[in-house]
Amino acid sequence: MSKVKFYSGENVPLEMHKVRIIQKLDLVPIDRRLQAIKEAGNNTFLLKNRDIFLDMLTDSGVNAMSDQQLASMMVADDSYAGSESFTRLEQKIEEIFGMKYFLPVHQGRAAENIISKVYVTPGSFVPMNYHFTTTKAHIVLNGGTVEEFITEEGLKFNSDHPFKGNMDTVALQKLIDRVGASKIAYVRVETGTNLIGGQPHSLENLREVSGICKKNGIKLVFDASLLADNLYFIKAREESCKNKSIREITREISDLCDIIYFSARKLGCARGGGICSRNHDDYMKMRELVTLYEGFLTYGGMSVREIEAMTVGLEETMDENMVNQGPQFIEFVVNELHKAGVPVITPAGGLGAHINAGAFVSHIPQSEYPAGALAAALYLVGGIRGMERGSISEQRDADGNETYANMELLRLAAPRRVFTLSQLKFVVDRIIWLYQNRELIGGLKFVEEPKMLRFFFGKLEGTTGWHEKLVAKFKADFGDSL
Repeated sequence: MSKVKFYSGENVPLEMHKVRIIQKLDLVPIDRRLQAIKEAGNNTFLLKNRDIFLDMLTDSGVNAMSDQQLASMMVADDSYAGSESFTRLEQKIEEIFGMKYFLPVHQGRAAENIISKVYVTPGSFVPMNYHFTTTKAHIVLNGGTVEEFITEEGLKFNSDHPFKGNMDTVALQKLIDRVGASKIAYVRVETGTNLIGGQPHSLENLREVSGICKKNGIKLVFDASLLADNLYFIKAREESCKNKSIREITREISDLCDIIYFSARKLGCARGGGICSRNHDDYMKMRELVTLYEGFLTYGGMSVREIEAMTVGLEETMDENMVNQGPQFIEFVVNELHKAGVPVITPAGGLGAHINAGAFVSHIPQSEYPAGALAAALYLVGGIRGMERGSISEQRDADGNETYANMELLRLAAPRRVFTLSQLKFVVDRIIWLYQNRELIGGLKFVEEPKMLRFFFGKLEGTTGWHEKLVAKFKADFGDSL
């Protein structure tokens, strides 16, 4: 994808692919959407796909595969052990990342489980730029403590800083000086920080973090799940990288890290994941757990067809016209919403457009989960499924007290090669209408609350009868059928 200036003067992201296979969509009437969101307990994770028009919940496992990926699945080697499909993937991993050792897993959180079990011990610390939900859960379950050192700019809703996902290296060194290097299980850097708006880190910042790790004898673990978007931002925004290829930037990143893990549901547009290492001892420590939890070493819980698709997908990620699609579509949505006065995270990041729910529905207290309420409201008015990224995505402390998120965000993911520009314009239109009628949105309260990862399974209900009021206003403006 590239940006093309139209004769009208408008800068529009232009798809550098054509659609050859389609999947039918339905926009069910608003009365059915009202029933559906209540059945789901106001949790968009629990909605049925048949009731969804545009699914912007996640970019995980829902990216469109290319014709080359689909073709590769037909030559998969189904052998339980010693599969040639795995050998091709292993060779591609070494070619791209320069890491000799590779362990397949069924998805990213499986890699987090294995890494945490091997390296996290009771009382240890894992400093990182920012946490992800499952990452933090695995570390805590193994007795570790997460320390977040995102830079000050990272938690600003609006900024012109190009790399809001950078780690505060001064704070990192202070922690090492305070607790000692032996208490640091590893340092983790998440590329394209998920929970603060898909904001990227710079190559220079990663170089600084790597230097601190090497000086103190600490492993640097890199979550590369959202690497594709971050590669685009490094090339576009980091002056020293403007003339480098995506492949060259990828290798420079890899050379700074000890362990790289990823979800291929995001990186590579397939379904699976993996752990890459340059050290044989690290590989041996994790190898047995792969066999125990995932499957044999040459499939790791994945279908060999997915392994073939992942191999091709990783190679396609080295194409600049592939990695720029998501960020440019997201930038379009963010810019259109910003022009209309809708509070969004700026600059536009990767993964998806992020709405500042705390400002959008500022009348809803954080104790009533404004991001969750906004997600339910947007589904109601457009059949659009987004994801709450606020306090529902946190969990209560040991005493049962609510832990409030630094940011209350509604994330609208942009799966790669999936949506058309007209569909995104529909999303923008419904959000603008909702913002103009935001006073009709009310809060939520839990009626079924799991102890961990409650955003996946929890159910909530409205604190008032606001759903019906919002539906009535929508019908007055749009009619009954939409």
